[in-house]
Amino acid sequence: MKIKKLDLSEENVEFLVKISDLSGETVTLCEQCGTCSGSCPMVSEMDITPSQMVRMVQLGESEVMDTKAMWLCASCFTCTVRCPRGLDLSKIAEALRQITLRKAVDYIDIRDLSKDEMKRLPQIALISAMRKFTG
Repeated sequence: MKIKKLDLSEENVEFLVKISDLSGETVTLCEQCGTCSGSCPMVSEMDITPSQMVRMVQLGESEVMDTKAMWLCASCFTCTVRCPRGLDLSKIAEALRQITLRKAVDYIDIRDLSKDEMKRLPQIALISAMRKFTG
């Protein structure tokens, strides 16, 4: 196992602060217990778990912006209800999405999905995407 060196560069700290400001959550409170990941109904569809997403934000790793986990968060609040630290991960995921959306780059366009994909995808993901990408 390779241990990654902690990078406390100004850029990484700025990213953490930006996500904390946008979400209104104290991201550094997360103790990485994994309860959010164990509770998430969408975790099987994600490329990284909710706890990994938070950890990347804690470390200021902007690579989290390239993952699909933030787009698949259904904002169901299961993680929030079960978090022993009271963190609302859906707000953190929304802050990550907002950074991308403010650049006018959409991850998914509902109109581009085929009928087969619409039938195959979990309904909660479609509802969440509709809510996030319509306006």
